[in-house]
Amino acid sequence: MPDLPGAIQEIEKYLKLGAPVIGESKFGLDCDSPEMQKIYELAQEYNVPVHQHWLFNMYNRGLERFHKMLEKYPKVNFIGHAQTWWANVDKDLKTQNMMYPVGKVTPGGLTDRLLSDYPNMYGDLAAPSGLNFFLRDEDHARGFLDRHQDKLVFGSDCTDKLGHGPSCAGAMIIAAVRRTSSSKIVERKLLFENAKKLLRL
Repeated sequence: MPDLPGAIQEIEKYLKLGAPVIGESKFGLDCDSPEMQKIYELAQEYNVPVHQHWLFNMYNRGLERFHKMLEKYPKVNFIGHAQTWWANVDKDLKTQNMMYPVGKVTPGGLTDRLLSDYPNMYGDLAAPSGLNFFLRDEDHARGFLDRHQDKLVFGSDCTDKLGHGPSCAGAMIIAAVRRTSSSKIVERKLLFENAKKLLRL
């Protein structure tokens, strides 16, 4: 937790050793709390992105206010991830308590707007939440990937020991990217090039 004594120094130790990102940030704090802003300041100093797990009323609370942090720290690249991040692709999301919404998506949700309006906001396609984004409305996913083809990165968020089949989220996400990408150029960006550039690998 960044509010524990020595936490920032511990994170900085690994940045000095070459860590390319701070994350996964999964803390029970408001996204704009002084403690989280210490993380953002550290990321700015070391020129690394911050990867954030968004879960309503639990981790990185206050997605609706996060635009203020994007404006305050324009040199820091932030990577959105997890249930609340992907639920908010839908402009008509009924409640923030809905972790894995189903059905057709109305474009223009908070996630869509943050990616559109802020050059330092990115999205991670990983995990069951990212997979749900694809599977609930693949027509919407196609347009979303086209709009944000330079702002999305692949991740699996699991050990994926099997490497295939319905128990392997990573394999299913790769398959969904391939189905919904408008071209091989877009597919390559999503599965490799964007992450390489963002993490400076």
